[in-house]
Amino acid sequence: MGENLGQLKVTVVQGKRLVIRDFKSSDPYVVVKLGSQVAKTKVINSCLNPVWNEELCFSLTEPVGVLNLEVFDKDRFKTDDRMGHAHFSLHPLISAARLRKVLKVSSGETMLRKVVPDSENCLVGESSIACVDGEVIQVAWLRLCGVESGEIQLKMKLIETPVAGTR
Repeated sequence: MGENLGQLKVTVVQGKRLVIRDFKSSDPYVVVKLGSQVAKTKVINSCLNPVWNEELCFSLTEPVGVLNLEVFDKDRFKTDDRMGHAHFSLHPLISAARLRKVLKVSSGETMLRKVVPDSENCLVGESSIACVDGEVIQVAWLRLCGVESGEIQLKMKLIETPVAGTR
């Protein structure tokens, strides 16, 4: 295991245009994975545009991995149905956090960088990484793969480990 970079707080904000997996709707929940760490949201019953606003926490270490998420439809009597998956590279967030340190940004709101959709992520559109009062934050909409439609909005916040001897 490599250097501890801090804690990654991932807020699964909402989903939109999720696919129907039951008779007329779905009962979605999201499973988020970072390396061997796994966390999941609560189930929202009978909803194709759910709002979770649920914060999930992960330890972040070098080498920085890819955040993977999968959406499922909760079923009572059979295996939960897949409703799509997405991936998101954390490298831009980490590099923006390093830039924040170099620039010594600690108050107000400062745009650090933009991330565009590419093969390293499932971004719907451009996403910005900003430093807001000392915290590095990125909000992104991810397009679900393997299904006809669906998007998930995430808010990622990097809480860096303080360096020993500093406050």
